[in-house]
Amino acid sequence: MSNFDDEFHKITLSGDGSYTAYSKEYDEHYHSTKDGALSESLYKHVYPAFKIKQNKESINILDICFGLGFNTLATVYHHKKNNLTCKLNIFSPELDASLVKALVDFTYPKEFDEFGHIILELVNHGSYTDEYLHVELFLGDAREYVKKFENKFDIVYQDAFSPSTNQTLWTKEYFNDIKNSMKQDGVLTTYSTALATRLALYENGFNVYVNSGKDFRNATVASLKELDEFVHVDMKHKISCNPHVKPLMD
Repeated sequence: MSNFDDEFHKITLSGDGSYTAYSKEYDEHYHSTKDGALSESLYKHVYPAFKIKQNKESINILDICFGLGFNTLATVYHHKKNNLTCKLNIFSPELDASLVKALVDFTYPKEFDEFGHIILELVNHGSYTDEYLHVELFLGDAREYVKKFENKFDIVYQDAFSPSTNQTLWTKEYFNDIKNSMKQDGVLTTYSTALATRLALYENGFNVYVNSGKDFRNATVASLKELDEFVHVDMKHKISCNPHVKPLMD
């Protein structure tokens, strides 16, 4: 376990018994230590997204940012556990190359035991492919990466470090690029419930919804089309009550 720790990252036990890590550079954990690393990936990203999308023949996913790989691996876990037949194509940018190299020494939850070979392939070669899965890892700037895609993604996991420490991946302009990368019926998931985040989505034409449940704190789902599966956030009312709030801008 200690082999993972270095001058930039420290492994940390989270609330559901799975390990996350602390980034000394961003002064933040990669997951909510209260909700738990595995729980957060499943309840705030995979479950809400697949509630809408899992019956598709092929699903293109943008995983922002790869980090410890939980969202990607939790997606593969959900796919296998539920015997889904859809093809998964996952594209994930990650700025921290040293973190990716260290993942061979990370202690993943037992649910991911059978996916160790996927991590090894991603660390060593940057991609992994089998019958049902294709994953591409991009080492570099997510802002530049997302501009490569147009009308591509069915699902976007918006899971960057928080707006207070990583503002560039939460701005109105950033979400415009995300919108352009998504299909018209695509869905975006994020742990952030900040009004500034929701406003940045709303001003780009997204409908905003609450993702809630007894096993986790509230999160956000957004889509360019209306969804029936989640409670709608009345953004006009929110804005009228908070007229001075603005989205983050570049």
